Amino acid sequence: MSLMNAVSDAVALAPMDGPGWNAPPAAPPGMGAIMPKWVGWAKYFAIGAGILGIIACGIMMMVGRRNRSHLAAEGANGLLWVMGGLSVVTLAAGVVPAIVGGA
Repeated sequence: MSLMNAVSDAVALAPMDGPGWNAPPAAPPGMGAIMPKWVGWAKYFAIGAGILGIIACGIMMMVGRRNRSHLAAEGANGLLWVMGGLSVVTLAAGVVPAIVGGA
């Protein structure tokens, strides 16, 4: 227990108010123009995958209508997952800066 007390005391004495502890987010050198492009590409591919996912779920539901109810149920279940994934992708740009406190 004495080691825990010593570590606790050392952490309590450490300066935590310096400018480096609460610095705003900054892009590494050379990444300022590249990172927004990568984020844009990721959004583009995510939207494309979402469109293809919804189409695939619709086909599964259409094919599974007669005598293949399990396939139709899988299509309907997959639709919920695709919509959930698209919601996460759509909300990412607003939620992450709000949580982290960035610009």
